Amino acid sequence: MSTEDRPPAPRSLAEALRARGDAALGALLRGRPDLITPVPTDLTQLATRAGTRASVVRALERLDRFALQTAEALAVAADPAAYDELLGLMAGDDADPAVVAALPHALDVLREQALVWGGDDRLRLVRTARELLAPAPQHPSPTGLGPTVQEATAGMSPGRIQEIVTAAGLASTHDSVSAVTALTGLFTDRARMTALLADIPADSLEVLERLVWGPPYGQVTADPAARLRRLLDRGLLLPTAPGTVVLPREVALHLRRGLAHRTPEPLPPVVEAVAVHRPQVVDSTAAGQAYTALATVEELLKDWDEGGPAVLRAGGLSVRDLKRTAVALDVPEPVAAFWVELAYTAGLIASDGEADERYAATPAYDEWLEAPPAERWSRLVTAWLTATRTAGLVGGRDAKDRTLSALGPGLDRSAAPEVRHRVLALLAGLPEGAAPDAGSVLARLRWERPLRGDRREDDPRARLAEWALSEAELLGVTGRGALSAHGRALLGPAAAAQHPEAEPAGSAGPGDKLPVHHHHHRPTPVAPLSPAEQAVASAAAARLLTPQLPEPLDHVLLQADLTAVAPGPLRRPLADMLGVLADVESKGGATVYRFTPGSVRRALDAGQAASDLHSFLTAHSRTPVPQPLAYLIDDVARRHGQLRVGAASAYVRCDDDAVLGEILADKRAAGLGLRRLAPTVLAAQADPAGLLEGLRSMGFAPAAESAEGDVLITRALAHRTPPRTAPEPVPDGPPVPDDVLLAAALRAIRAGDLASTTPRKPGTAPAVNGELPRTGSAETLATMQAAVLTGEALWIGYVNAEGTASQRVIAPVRVEGGFVTAYDHTADEVRTYPLHRITGVAELADDAG
Repeated sequence: MSTEDRPPAPRSLAEALRARGDAALGALLRGRPDLITPVPTDLTQLATRAGTRASVVRALERLDRFALQTAEALAVAADPAAYDELLGLMAGDDADPAVVAALPHALDVLREQALVWGGDDRLRLVRTARELLAPAPQHPSPTGLGPTVQEATAGMSPGRIQEIVTAAGLASTHDSVSAVTALTGLFTDRARMTALLADIPADSLEVLERLVWGPPYGQVTADPAARLRRLLDRGLLLPTAPGTVVLPREVALHLRRGLAHRTPEPLPPVVEAVAVHRPQVVDSTAAGQAYTALATVEELLKDWDEGGPAVLRAGGLSVRDLKRTAVALDVPEPVAAFWVELAYTAGLIASDGEADERYAATPAYDEWLEAPPAERWSRLVTAWLTATRTAGLVGGRDAKDRTLSALGPGLDRSAAPEVRHRVLALLAGLPEGAAPDAGSVLARLRWERPLRGDRREDDPRARLAEWALSEAELLGVTGRGALSAHGRALLGPAAAAQHPEAEPAGSAGPGDKLPVHHHHHRPTPVAPLSPAEQAVASAAAARLLTPQLPEPLDHVLLQADLTAVAPGPLRRPLADMLGVLADVESKGGATVYRFTPGSVRRALDAGQAASDLHSFLTAHSRTPVPQPLAYLIDDVARRHGQLRVGAASAYVRCDDDAVLGEILADKRAAGLGLRRLAPTVLAAQADPAGLLEGLRSMGFAPAAESAEGDVLITRALAHRTPPRTAPEPVPDGPPVPDDVLLAAALRAIRAGDLASTTPRKPGTAPAVNGELPRTGSAETLATMQAAVLTGEALWIGYVNAEGTASQRVIAPVRVEGGFVTAYDHTADEVRTYPLHRITGVAELADDAG
């Protein structure tokens, strides 16, 4: 392209944005969604918003390490800088080929995000980014470089500058500006600088070496030592304040062989695999853990079925209640906190909202319980993937040094869903069956988002990633550390299409390192899914998991020691009934239930007869019902209901008066306040529940009765909250716009820009900062009517019913009844506008396109 044909260089970011196509503008708005909240009126306002401090900080935080290093290098380059200068700062004198290959892409990212604009001959970092990243005494540059010679000598006396120039072997000049220019020229000339430093003794060079990679500032006394004096005399160190000296940027860059960064990192760290397993082993292990996850959540909810722990005044579970839950689930407290938070996030538990507020299962739990196992797992894992609540924080302290409790406030971390998704995506990039080295996963994440973690002692994204790895194993998304087939499906079709073929592992065992090819290319990250896409992916994962789950059994093995062994998961009716009739003694691959007088009585209290229990056990046991168990059931049933307890405040009645006499004679009955009302009735001062408990502790088996004298069936009443919605995730900034919103926003911005940049006729005041044209109502009407006759287009200012102002270019067709009907060039359609909402009108120049 000749110089005449080349488009003029943009003079501002707004002009650079104006030259972009819709695809490039759309990419900017997707990458920085805060820029269209609300939608800018035109491209000038978009450019202004893209340069605000909050927006620039957010954009810098989302750069990978090499793109950020490129921005940091531009901040210490000339403004504007040529591409070759930037390349020298990034690749150094040795022109590192990896940096040379990666730099164009990094620069494209910075341009796409509107952090850099201009052609390769005039690269400009947006002013706010330069202020954030350039060296200053208050905040050192991430490069470790100091100010330039020109900046460092700004307050120096002309005589002192001339002394430095002379000591450096340069001819004296007539003014400070030319002297500083000559000194800068010397320091940036590799050959001359090498000759200058060759004459500097080793002890002085050692001082420079200590400052070269930063920080560039040092302290000196009023009478510096000879090794420092030699450097100060030649300008190799420059004073910035009394007692402080700085290494000029040009000198440091010479000593660094041109590098702005000690270690440029053009390539992301490779995620290493530390072990390889057969994919079938991974899938079956993960499926087994998925089933355990379902059983654990069911056990938790069963434990809270009649009303769970109380809600703390500040919200959440008490430490004591979390300990109790951990004991009931037989897991450590942090793991118990995870299951509690997961059930809450999935909408299965919530606060009941009563005066004495407690946690309880929601109606959604009953629906969840009826779904097939794989579908139930899918719902749990989808809630985990998208939740911002972070169970790993439980037990920590908030900003006000208050303890963070499970189900309490302060557990949301908006980055959590993205980190979980990214961790799984990195695992999906490994060969099937490969388990990653956790350290290499964290190193990769730090490269992808360096700004947040690298400047803090505690890297929050690293903690989120560590929790994501352990929680994925708990949920059965991974097995033995490797991503399962159903776990891969959770990431959607893109992950399945992108994952590498499994590499031949040879004789690699579970502890061997898997060979990984270090491809020198920038992998395409798998984007997080929309809610609709995630629902489809989760359903696909459930389909893959279904054949891997163990088939529920309809039988148990009864043993002579009053136990039953369930060799696997049981079908729901059998599990529910056995849970009433017996107590769980141990869990694992097989569950052991123990029958006791108390557990049998519990089944009888629930309305079962002895014959029902015998039939149930006979039907569901693969072994004959042992005699001791049959005798236990008959013995408890024989005495069950012999005594009747009702409300007097309470009474006991029994057809056998000798039994009542036995009770009265027992010293243990003293606290019940019993007295005989009739040969077959005793009255008590205790309430019915206390009386029942007291008689049972004495070895009797009483039954409660109703006011009509019928036996009360004391089934556990399931306590449910009113309908509750699951907690909403806390977004990490504005949501990424969908295609419909993006198209509408682009149309509106282009329309506003057309209206604000269309040339006006001479004498018409140009629009300044989106200012609307202003004319009186009579002049507006007359101009409109004239334009109807001539067919000319007009520039108008318009305020809609919501009070939003905009500029538009219209061609009036008809004016009547207080309305103008016109073809709106900015919207590309015919519209009708009320005249009283038009702020003013101006004619366009004849050559306005």
